[in-house]
Amino acid sequence: MTAVPPLRITGAALRRGDRELWSGLDLDVAPGEFVAVLGPSGTGKTSLLRAILGLDRLSEGTITALGEPVRRAGNRRIGYVPQQRPLPRDTTMRARDLVGLGVAGHRFGLPIPRRGDRARIDRLLDAVGARDYAERPVGLLSGGEQQRLRVGQALADAPRLVLCDEPLTSLDLANQRAVIQLIDQHRRAAGAAVLFVTHDINPVLGSVDRILYLAGGRFMLGTPDEVLDSRVLSDLYGAPVYVLRAGGRLVVVGAPDAEESQHYHDGAPS
Repeated sequence: MTAVPPLRITGAALRRGDRELWSGLDLDVAPGEFVAVLGPSGTGKTSLLRAILGLDRLSEGTITALGEPVRRAGNRRIGYVPQQRPLPRDTTMRARDLVGLGVAGHRFGLPIPRRGDRARIDRLLDAVGARDYAERPVGLLSGGEQQRLRVGQALADAPRLVLCDEPLTSLDLANQRAVIQLIDQHRRAAGAAVLFVTHDINPVLGSVDRILYLAGGRFMLGTPDEVLDSRVLSDLYGAPVYVLRAGGRLVVVGAPDAEESQHYHDGAPS
């Protein structure tokens, strides 16, 4: 009997008004597989993640996550890492408290520490390299430090499916690498499937198994070599697009979306 993949998307379509963003999407993500989701702004990348989380509805198709149809109540076994957005400087919650929400925050009412919770939180803080600032208010931490805590929160329940929505935004190169390493270590150790939305493929290129590229009302799914190809992307966009390789990095030139060209195609983090 074939095991059900951690994520299965069948016949999926997404429309906004009378505009079809994409349709006919079939995607199985295997245990331990890392799939990057690329494409210009407004192509439904974040909406796809929200549909998997049960927050948005597809226009057509079905999604099964960890063997269950998605539901509005969400699924605690799915880890979610959002974009890096700095918390207000006057936020007094400690770093360990933010991670602790991933351990106890799902219970009804106020989180009540249980025996063993502190040890679990300490292990998560160690795993994301945050023990040194565990007692500091999160509002005083850097963007990279805050994002490490969000990763720790997302991994608190050892999820078998991890969704990442541009988690590298506004991070410097060192913190980008740290966040990717944390997610990659978890997916290898736990056999977790990862769906990773990003504007810049270069930081995750060493981890990616397949790429889902959304553009022009269509999509392309395949290995990096199959998708990041001048002919393939030109066909997807309906305009000349060139993929250049320089110094171990990929640069995509000529994609019609100007905003996207500034963020992903020149390889610079947004």
